[in-house]
Amino acid sequence: MAQRTEIASHLSALLSVDRFKDYGPNGLQVEGRDEVRRLVSGVTASLALIEAAVADGADAILVHHGLFWRGQNGCITGWMRQRLAPLLAHGINLFAYHLPLDAHPTLGNNAQLGLRLDLQADARFGEQDLGCIGPAAGHDAAALAAQVQLALGRMPVLLPGDGRPLRRVAWCTGGAQGYFEAAIAAGADAFITGELSEPQAHIARETGVAFLACGHHATERYGAPAVGAHLAQQFGLEHRFIDIPNPA
Repeated sequence: MAQRTEIASHLSALLSVDRFKDYGPNGLQVEGRDEVRRLVSGVTASLALIEAAVADGADAILVHHGLFWRGQNGCITGWMRQRLAPLLAHGINLFAYHLPLDAHPTLGNNAQLGLRLDLQADARFGEQDLGCIGPAAGHDAAALAAQVQLALGRMPVLLPGDGRPLRRVAWCTGGAQGYFEAAIAAGADAFITGELSEPQAHIARETGVAFLACGHHATERYGAPAVGAHLAQQFGLEHRFIDIPNPA
């Protein structure tokens, strides 16, 4: 068991929250009961996750994608009311960490994805040093795509570049397609992320650097449960990761 305030303070220090400029608040987004015994982790604070956490008897939820984002309508109506109502009714705390959870060197989404793909970063790149880059085994882009499919359970969209052997691979989870040019500048032969937008197809063709879009949700399933397991060990909590499927 732990106090809500203990968990919030620990996470703030662990994830270096103050270091990041982000798109929304990191930390305790919804205040629930003071004492936490059971924690549920998940990717997104969707209604499906919240309802599953209620059914699981959770005192707190830890997510990567919280409820509040810069520029959104601040009215508590519609889907926002539907999500908030069960949290407040059942006294469940909601902790959300966006960029800090991407960036943690061992527990973060990028580090955890690297573990699953047998990639180890030896440098960082991009805005706020979120991107990772490291050595590759020299396979081509098709072999890397097959490795991603085996690890994540879905075939990525592959822009194969010029077919060069892969000596350096860069990656950044989620919606980091805009980091492609920074990855190329950092020396990558391939870049792995979650999403694909129109410009990346042209850039891959013109530079010869491969691009793999592996799914926003699929690449970000690993940070929250890693941090949840850490909290369980640190504070003696019960912890369960609940994955709500998402094709994005």
